[in-house]
Amino acid sequence: MKRELDIAIISDVHLGTYGCHAKELLNYLGSIKPKTLILNGDFIDIWQFKKNWFPTDHLKIIQKLLKMSSKGTEIYYLTGNHDDALRHYSDFNNGNIHLRDKLELEIKGEKYLIFHGDVFDFSINLSPFLAKMGGKSYDWLIVLNRFINRLRISLGLNPLSFAKKIKESVKKAVKFVDDFEQTAIDVAAKQGCQYVVCGHIHKAQLKKVQTSSGEITYMNSGDWVESLTALEYMYNDWSIYEYNEVDYKVLNPWLQTEKTIEDEIDFKKILMSS
Repeated sequence: MKRELDIAIISDVHLGTYGCHAKELLNYLGSIKPKTLILNGDFIDIWQFKKNWFPTDHLKIIQKLLKMSSKGTEIYYLTGNHDDALRHYSDFNNGNIHLRDKLELEIKGEKYLIFHGDVFDFSINLSPFLAKMGGKSYDWLIVLNRFINRLRISLGLNPLSFAKKIKESVKKAVKFVDDFEQTAIDVAAKQGCQYVVCGHIHKAQLKKVQTSSGEITYMNSGDWVESLTALEYMYNDWSIYEYNEVDYKVLNPWLQTEKTIEDEIDFKKILMSS
């Protein structure tokens, strides 16, 4: 039975990279039935996109989204820095699929400002080349991390996140996250919003902050590279979802055998010919 949600928000999936957890995301998407699904930036990693390497699991994610939209789910694709090329086509609509740079919502009389958040990252704006090189290095670090974690698990040890440990141990990285969150909160307050939702920093968060303009709720959907998290809204309440493989042991056989109209479309041929 699929969990019915009013809103689900995911970000930083980075389809097209080695670090993307496409199988796990497919499990998650197959387990929910949201009225609205918001992809808050860096969904497809255009920076590292290669025509000759786009795995079937990654293609299935696109198929799944098309199926969800055809069944009534409103999907908002908000652009981020890794898919910034799509900003040339902002405000595009096709049925239930909408492309935007940011999204403003009103829920129960409260205003929401939803955007990726890369506009606060000066390193991207000042040196796009170095930012792209950093993205490649991060992807390879995730691959190395997975390999080492397989060895650790085989030895009975708990897995570790190298990237997370580096971020938590480097003072500049910690300060960047703190500054990022505060800047997002300040922007929301100036625009008269009670909620601000970002991605970009790969750190899931849900906290209330008191400002001179009143209480602001800051939320971040995390990522599907390391933390495998999402934001969910149901019964007038927000929560952070954290993926757990155990929850999907029963679902996996169904996901492998499900056939849809989209399965008949050869997405690989489409990508190779583009």
